[in-house]
Amino acid sequence: TLNKDFLLFRFSLLMLDLEEYYFEQHTAHHMIHRDKGSNRIVKGSLKICSKSFIFEPDPLTEPVMKILLRDCKTIEELADQKDTSPFTDKRPGGIFIRCSQVFFYLTKKNFFLLYKLLKGEIDCLFQLEAAGKVEDVVQTLLQLHRASCLDKLGDQTAMITAILQSRLARTSFDKNRLCSISENPHMECETEMVTPLVTNPGHVCITDQNLYFQPLNGYPEPVVQIKLHDIKRIYKRRHGLKPLVSVCVCKIKNMSTVVNLSFIDCQIKDPVFKYFSVLWSVYMAVSEVNLGQGLNLYFFCYLTLFNHLQKRPCLLLKVHPPLKIKVAGLGCVSLPPLPPPSYLFKCFSLSLGGGNCAFLSKFLQIRYREMPGPKFMYGSHYSSPGYVLFYLVRIVAPEYMLCVQNGKYDHADRMFNSISETWRNCLEGATDFKELIPEFYGKDSSFLVNSLKLNLGKRQGGKMVEDVELPPWASSSDDFLQKNQEVLESQHVSEHLHEWIDLVFGYKQRGSEAIAAHNVFHPLTYEEGVDLDSIEDLNEKIAMLTQILEFGQTPKQLFLTPHPQRITPRIQNLSRASSRSISFVESSPVSPSDDSSFEDLTEESRRLVWNNLSKLKLDCQHKIHKEAVTGIAVTKNGGSVFTTSQDSTLKMFSKELKSFQRSMSFSNMALSSCLILQENTTVCSSWDNHIYFYSIDYGRRQDTLMGHDDAVSKICWHDNQLYSASWDSTVKVWRCAPSETSGTKRNNFELLAELEHDAGVSVINLNPAGTMLVSGTKEGTVCVWDLVTFSMVHQVSCHSGTIYDIAFSSDSRHILSSGEDCSFKVIDVQTGMLISSVSSEQQQRCFCWDGQTVLSGSQSGELLVWDLMEGKITARIPGHSGAVTCMWMNEQSGDIITGGEDKQVIFWKLQY
Repeated sequence: TLNKDFLLFRFSLLMLDLEEYYFEQHTAHHMIHRDKGSNRIVKGSLKICSKSFIFEPDPLTEPVMKILLRDCKTIEELADQKDTSPFTDKRPGGIFIRCSQVFFYLTKKNFFLLYKLLKGEIDCLFQLEAAGKVEDVVQTLLQLHRASCLDKLGDQTAMITAILQSRLARTSFDKNRLCSISENPHMECETEMVTPLVTNPGHVCITDQNLYFQPLNGYPEPVVQIKLHDIKRIYKRRHGLKPLVSVCVCKIKNMSTVVNLSFIDCQIKDPVFKYFSVLWSVYMAVSEVNLGQGLNLYFFCYLTLFNHLQKRPCLLLKVHPPLKIKVAGLGCVSLPPLPPPSYLFKCFSLSLGGGNCAFLSKFLQIRYREMPGPKFMYGSHYSSPGYVLFYLVRIVAPEYMLCVQNGKYDHADRMFNSISETWRNCLEGATDFKELIPEFYGKDSSFLVNSLKLNLGKRQGGKMVEDVELPPWASSSDDFLQKNQEVLESQHVSEHLHEWIDLVFGYKQRGSEAIAAHNVFHPLTYEEGVDLDSIEDLNEKIAMLTQILEFGQTPKQLFLTPHPQRITPRIQNLSRASSRSISFVESSPVSPSDDSSFEDLTEESRRLVWNNLSKLKLDCQHKIHKEAVTGIAVTKNGGSVFTTSQDSTLKMFSKELKSFQRSMSFSNMALSSCLILQENTTVCSSWDNHIYFYSIDYGRRQDTLMGHDDAVSKICWHDNQLYSASWDSTVKVWRCAPSETSGTKRNNFELLAELEHDAGVSVINLNPAGTMLVSGTKEGTVCVWDLVTFSMVHQVSCHSGTIYDIAFSSDSRHILSSGEDCSFKVIDVQTGMLISSVSSEQQQRCFCWDGQTVLSGSQSGELLVWDLMEGKITARIPGHSGAVTCMWMNEQSGDIITGGEDKQVIFWKLQY
């Protein structure tokens, strides 16, 4: 009798052998005969697979049966009139099986365990409810039995592949499965859905509304539906060293899901990918690092960026991303506040076995010198399914290890028992070359705890395998991960990370540099190390492919020259002795309070700002205008802040003295925006149709440009060209050299182009390169313009009212806009399609964004931090007593200035 831990979940594709396919299922009865004549009939499902068949009984008290086809001696249809039948219930549709062994499985806590293995001459009888299908099922089993009994693996694979392709060719996507009769199918092709250790063949159908995958076997459901507007990203990936897999990262039922589709016809992959690219924005890994989101860890993001670039998804165990940061202090009693690099870290410049000099000199070099070609130094690999399952068996992937081990766990003494023990084996062992995986630097420590109470066996000495034994200096599994994160972000890693990148992703990965660095692996682990298509011997080809999939794969080589060392300014006057562990703050860039933070800061400091916007604090606030503030501009050195207002004045405020120094009025109408040209000229736009130039050096109005027939709403400047937007439905482009804007010399403005719109233009912005302009109108239309030809590229009606603010992403791939209709809209620049819409409780009048995170100023006066990918607010920061109308941000220092309808100008600081 089974206990209550055995759940409803029964059959799983992980019950199949590697590279085995599940074809079909039939409702059947298992006729169980006992010696004393007490026969039983168990109803269930008979599942036909390419190398086995499985009977899943309906009663939960009965185990799942699996019979390998190669173990079968007899497979035949049992005629109704057969007198030798041991069963009294002579139903039609009998299939008689005689085999040498039967596997029985029980499912516990949603994964299967081998219950028992019955050996001997065993007779089994199954009766199908659909009696007319018995002959077809028997013929199928006999055909698959012949394939399983072929001597050579290549011949087996070829025959099974031919059977699979024949089944796919005889079927097609069932159009009755479409959600709506109005859907227009665009493309259909044969694919395999790839999940860890399992491939499931079927058909893909792409319509104008959905992507459908219909499994050939109807498992786990008849059709998988993905709405096109839920698709977030599309990647090209590798599987078996071949670029055959497209990955669609989707959002299904508010959960992130990855669907890996491997195309059976390799030629169809690129057309499908191009079709996706037309419909959606193709987010390349260069601009997004998913694994590092929310961790505030630069190096974690940087390393996982490389894994994205060389197409190694976490969900495919064969190419699980490696992270090399090996902490030599894992076996120490305590983790010192400032350990010497030689004590705490494994040397970044050495290969996997480089930490053990004796191992290198006595084994690697001797073996490498005497080995016939092709030579390699390591007989194992640091990124293989076995190593990944070794770490994740307790919570993430117990079912995968059971699949690999045929329903059993590995020997207890070979399990992941101790951090210190694993470290010593990697450092001192001759065959253990494990690297850490991203989970060691994440936030979920469940893989270190046996929370499922798995029976992982008993070690020598009688101790049961339970939780992973942590180093003495870690108080808990969460504390262990936290300290790993701190180590990863430390100064020492900052100075030496490039050495490891050279080994794994860079110029020391191959060739003479790899030999010198003791970094040579088996040729089959390298991308393009072998051309499988050129191998004519099918058996040799299958053997190589199997080795590639199971042995591990070396990352794609990304750099052919040494990776530069990270620029790591050190913080002054920081007492290290007071820290009990390496602090994340110690590895931070220059303090944002320094004036030097306005110049020459690394990209890491920019990411630091965006990852910590929730820590934004009000520094000071000043009421320097009589009406709503409309524009903010800051000099390059950060010393002076200029603001415009509906009170028609331009004010100059000293950041250092915290007081305004000048006040200028150009007309009796509101000023709408301002910008600074080369530190000596401020330019203002006005509702009186004019643009005013103010000389900072001379303290007076320098020039006036009457550019429009209605109010000028916004101005931009790039490369000696001024762009002005107006309620007269135009954007004008003017040429004006900055050298002509100094002193008292009046300027000659040349009108280069006039960009016509259908409604008044409320806002404009330029991409960072100054090659494109985006405009937003009072009727909610977004227009994208090519500034080389001055022609419109896209026109998108996406808001139902005035567009308040608009901006390109830093990579110019996307445009974000906020409008009167209380929503954010994201537009793909390449296709001109609206790809995302995020609703807000109130109007967002202004914003800054980095492509994912948004800092917006709301109608209520709050500053809101948004995770745009999730479409949710992550932080609310009280600020103004009225709407926030304008915003200025230094992405590198974290300095932020906002202006509002409450006439206030507020200065903000990040508190790290």
